[in-house]
This record gives sequence, structure tokens and C-alpha cells, in this order.
Amino acid sequence: MPQTVEVRFKGTRRAFFHWPHEETEPLRLQESVIVGADRGEDLGRISSVGDVAAKKCGGSCACPTDKPGEPGEPGQAGQAASSFPAVLRRASQDEIRRANDLRRAEEEDRQRIVAKVREHKLEMKVSDIEWQWDRHQMTVYFSAEQRVDFRALVRELAGSFRTRIDLRQIGVRDEAARIGGVGRCGREYCCSTWLTELSPVNLSLAKNQSLSLNPSQISGGCGRLLCCLKYEHEFYVTSRKRFPREGKTVETLRGIEKVIAVDIFRERVYLRGADESRTIGLEDLREEMAGAAGGAPAVAAPVKREERPEGRSRPERTEKPRAERPERRPGTERARGEQRPVAPAGRVEPEGAIPPPTPAADASSSSPKKRRRRRRRGGGGSADDKPNPPGS
Repeated sequence: MPQTVEVRFKGTRRAFFHWPHEETEPLRLQESVIVGADRGEDLGRISSVGDVAAKKCGGSCACPTDKPGEPGEPGQAGQAASSFPAVLRRASQDEIRRANDLRRAEEEDRQRIVAKVREHKLEMKVSDIEWQWDRHQMTVYFSAEQRVDFRALVRELAGSFRTRIDLRQIGVRDEAARIGGVGRCGREYCCSTWLTELSPVNLSLAKNQSLSLNPSQISGGCGRLLCCLKYEHEFYVTSRKRFPREGKTVETLRGIEKVIAVDIFRERVYLRGADESRTIGLEDLREEMAGAAGGAPAVAAPVKREERPEGRSRPERTEKPRAERPERRPGTERARGEQRPVAPAGRVEPEGAIPPPTPAADASSSSPKKRRRRRRRGGGGSADDKPNPPGS
């Protein structure tokens, strides 16, 4: 039975092949092999073999299936190893040395291509180049913000290197995967080591994890959002379904409170009420919400009281005698004619106190003023005293 293998080339490029001599000479990991390419042969290293390689190909590559009646259907798990291209042979030491020489010369060739790009005044950045093992093809990887017309550049490069030139435009994330580097975690980029597929990462992943939305803190070396934001996103989404949404108002035994924040690791909820803020466990919050929904009255915060020992009764209250009115000191009598404020209703004046003036006296004293006002307005005198109009 043929053996399914995954072969890695420079950068993140990979392909799947089959090895027909599994029973006699099985291939092992990190072994160099010669495989067929588009125009000739190429050299790569084995990265996975057997069921592991078949599982990787089952969800990512487009290969024909082993089922009858469904030829050429991509991404199926039941693929036959014989449907992949065959590995030609194991690489010898001379072939490995030749491939290493090509890799060392690629940086010098890239500098020559960069000089040609500047001569043609093209807005493009040459990230990397890759020679095929038999030098029948050179692949140039570049990045650009806009579309670039490089037809004249391709003709000049083909005449200079005497080979077929293939220019491929890649994004900034693919560029970081090919060049490599060290991330903020202190390890090599995931995209350049073990991450085989670059899935899209958006800002909602950082929001669901309550991370800072500052781009400088959640961006990688490529300038895009970190790929590791997607690793734990499913855990955060699943855990937050157990908690009330932040900003939502809930009804507890203390009344209406607002959810300020949640802690999914300690299972705590931060609430803010009308009077105070508090932290409560998730299970306790569910019990309070269930009690409030069942019609239990809202209660205030519990107040701690001192416990009395058994057998001790509450002390009886004794009525204290009302304090007697002190006698007025000599020399503090009011002057005669001085008015005293009227006592409120129901109050008994003591004996010997001067009563306040009566309302009748006030009315008699103010009657002359009212008469004078009437005379000024023309209302004074009788009807007989008024002069008769002319002609009467």
C-alpha cells in the first residue's frame, strides 16, 4: 500500500505525494526527497507521513477521492494515496549540497532584482525569491498596495537569468510567514513555523476577550492582528454564554442592578445598584435572580446586630420627669407696650403674661388709613354733596 507524505519546500509552501515503497523502504520525517515539479524536479523535506499527512490533506488540499463516481472532489477524508503525485527518489548528498548552494545565492539574486525594480520605477517590494532545484524556474514574491504592470520587468529578468520567471503578489501576512521573525511572546512566528493556514482575524475577537483595542498591543510583526487571538476565542464565547451580558440590568433581591463586568475565570459578576456596587458569584446571582422573579420582596443589605446571651431580657424604659420651667431672673421683665410673638395653637400661656394685641385693636388703628385712601380715589362723601352736572 502506498504511503502518503507531506513535503515542505522553502517558506510555507507544501504539497502531498505518495511513496510506493512503504513496505521495503519507508520514508521518515525530515528526510530530503526529489519530487516532480511544474517544469522539472524540485527538492523538499518530509514534514509528516502516514495517517497524519492524510488527515492534514483531508481538510485543506484539493485532491481526488477514492470513491467511485466522485472524481476530482476536493477536501475529502477518504482519499487514496495513489491519487497524489509520486515521490521520485530519495535525495543524495550531492543533490542536497546543490540545493543549499542555491539557497545561499538567492539573497544576492534578490538584490539584483530589487535594482531592476528601481530602474523601472515600479511601486513594489520584493520580499523573497525561490529557485527551483533544477534551475528551470525562479519564483519572485512581492507585495504592493496597488496593481503593478511588470511585463517589461519580467522580460528583462528572463533574459538576465536565462530561466522562466514567475512573479507572485502576496499579502503582508504571507510576507511575514516567508521571511520569519520573533513575536512579542519571544518565540518565532506561528505562521512561519507550524501554522499552515492563515485564517482571517478581525477586531471582534479582541472585543470578546476583553483585550485592549490599541492596535500596537494586539498587532504582530506584519502589522495585522495577532493570529493567536483566534486560539482561545471559542473558549471565551462558550464561557460568556453562562454570564449575563455586560451593560444589562438584572433584578435581584436588592432591586434593579446593572452588570458592569464579568470574570469568567473566577466566575464573578460586578454589579452596580442605586446605592452601592458589589461583587457576587455567578451561582449566588442566579439564586437572587430566581428569588426576585418568584415574587420575593426586595431587601436591603443585611445589617449585623449584636447577639444577646440567652436568658437576658431587654431593659425596661423608665419615664423621666419633665424639667420644670426655670424662674425668670430679676431685671429680665419685658418693657411695657413691647409686643410678644403669638404662641402657637394649643399652647397655654403662663399666668401674669401680657396677652398679645387683639385683631380688633389692629383694625381700629388702621381704619383712618383706609378712609384716606378712599378719599384719594374719589370714593369719599355722600351722593348729595357731589355737584350736579351742567344743564340739570
